[in-house]
Order: sequence, then structure tokens, then C-alpha cells
Amino acid sequence: MYDRSSSDGDFANMILQVSAGSSWLVRGAAALILIVHISGAGIGLLSGAAALLFRKGGRLHRIAGNVFFVSMLTMCAVGACVAPFLPQPQWSSVFVAVLTAYLVVTSWVTIRRKTGGVGAFEIGALLVASSVALACYTSGLMAALRPTHLPSDGPTAAYFVFGTIAALAATLDLRLILRRGVFGVQRITRHIWRMCVALLIAAFSFFLGQQQIFPASVRGAPLLLVPEIAVLGVMLFWLVRVRFNKAFSRAKDTRARPLAQNRMTEATSIPNVT
Repeated sequence: MYDRSSSDGDFANMILQVSAGSSWLVRGAAALILIVHISGAGIGLLSGAAALLFRKGGRLHRIAGNVFFVSMLTMCAVGACVAPFLPQPQWSSVFVAVLTAYLVVTSWVTIRRKTGGVGAFEIGALLVASSVALACYTSGLMAALRPTHLPSDGPTAAYFVFGTIAALAATLDLRLILRRGVFGVQRITRHIWRMCVALLIAAFSFFLGQQQIFPASVRGAPLLLVPEIAVLGVMLFWLVRVRFNKAFSRAKDTRARPLAQNRMTEATSIPNVT
């Protein structure tokens, strides 16, 4: 969604494309939109990383999560609204922005609700995820069949990757609706993976999709993959830990139940001497 024609990669040259005869008001609005978009992405990355590092459920974790929520939605809103009106519409950016916003909102709502339940929000979330999946798969097929000499707004494989993420999320939304809510470990798992995938998408978009803002010596280097690998690793760590704690609790309950039953049997077998 930005003009990447600059060869020196200067941050100041990464501007929204506007016509040469545009007024100062249009140019100022374009610059403001770009600043808001990039600021939202930067704050989202920092607050998301902080939320992963702070103690879960603590005050700092909640503050970082709320900042992440607002900044990511700001970034997604600007991207989704601007991308269709570029000289070459970037529909892939629209789909990714809607998917990222959907993941952030559903993750935030999941943890904010103290009890399970199904309402209009869950049904609406299912429709959004299903629509994104359908749009991504349809656009991916069209891009795969497009003649190679025609311009494209992104890699064809990306459509199918994001479409699969949306389809998985829609399937889990349907499961939630059929079960009339999400509880316990499933609730925490839903919050973790959706927040981390949204953060992972933002990290890929920033470190790999905007390499022109980095020094030339860094562009294309494996170093730019470190943030993405770190987010993925932390997500897997927490998902495994949550599942392990669940299995451990079940095992402990299984061991405790026969012991409690034996004690109850012994108590009832003692003759009444009163």
C-alpha cells in the first residue's frame, strides 16, 4: 500500500501514492494516514511482545493487552480502508487486515468474558471468518489461473495460507457455538493462539513486508526472521504448557478420586458405637 520506488530505502520516502497535482490537504492526509498506520503497527508489536512477557493475568499483562487491542485495530482499520483505493488495489491486504482484526477482537472478547455463552457476537465472528476464508480461496484460485504477464498484488500462496487460518478459526467458532460456549483450558487456548497469530501476522508484515525501512545490509538477512520465530516459539510454549497443566490436573484428580472413595468406604464401615 506504499510507494516503494525509492532505491535508498529512506523512511521518509515511503509514502502513500498520490497524484503529482494533489493539494497540500490531500498530501497531508496521506502522510497522516501513513503515520497512524505505522504507529499502530509499531505499538502493536511492542505491546504484544510485552503481553507475552508479563505475568499472565497480572496488571501489566492486562494493560499491554488493551494497548495491543487498540493499536492493532487502528493499524488494521487504516490498512483495510486504504488498500482498495490504491492505483493497483491491494485486496490481499484487505483480507489480511480483516483477518487480523477478527483474531484480535475474538481473542480479547474471549478473555474478557468470565463465563461461557453464545450470542450475536459469536455468530457474527463465524460469518466474518467464513467470509475471509471464502474470499482468500477464491482470490487464490483466480490468481493461480491469471496469466503470468498480468500484475498481481501478492504471492498466490499467501491467499491460501491466510484462507486456511480463517477456515480453521471459523471451524473453531462453529464448535464453540455448538457447545454453547468455551470454558476452562479451551478458553485460555483460544485467547493465546488468536492473539499470537495476529501478532505473528503483524511481525511478518513489518519485518519482511517493509524491509525498505531497514538498512540495506539487513534486508533479506535471516536476522529479520528472529522476531517471527520468537513469537511462534512463545505461542507453542504457552499452548503446550496450558495443555500439560490440564493433563496434570486430570491425572491428579484421577489419583485423588480412588483415595477419597477408599476413605469414604472406611468411614461407612466403622460400626456405630453410640
